[in-house]
Amino acid sequence: MAGKQNITLKISGKDYSMAIDPSKEEVYRLAERMVNAYAAKFEQAGIEGSSRQDFLALAALQLAISNVAMSQSREVGNEDVKALKSVCDQVESYLSKQKI
Repeated sequence: MAGKQNITLKISGKDYSMAIDPSKEEVYRLAERMVNAYAAKFEQAGIEGSSRQDFLALAALQLAISNVAMSQSREVGNEDVKALKSVCDQVESYLSKQKI
C-alpha cells in the first residue's frame, strides 16, 4: 500500500474509509460534496415515501447522466475534429499539386 493515503468520506451521513493516491484527494473531496449536495437537493424536494437510499440513488443517476452527456459531447467534438482534419488534408493535397 506504498504511496496510498487513507481518507474518510462522509456520504449522506455515513463514513467510508478508503486508501487513495494522495494526488487524487481533491477529486474525491469534490465528488463527496457533489454527491451530498445532490442527495440534499432531492431530500429537500420532499418526495414523500422516499428514503436516504432513494435520494442517493437519484444523486447517482443525476451524476451518471451528467457523465454520459459529457462523454457524448466529447465524441461529437472528436468527430468534428476528424472532419476538419480531413478537409485540411484535402486542401493541402490540392495546394501541393498546384504549380504556383
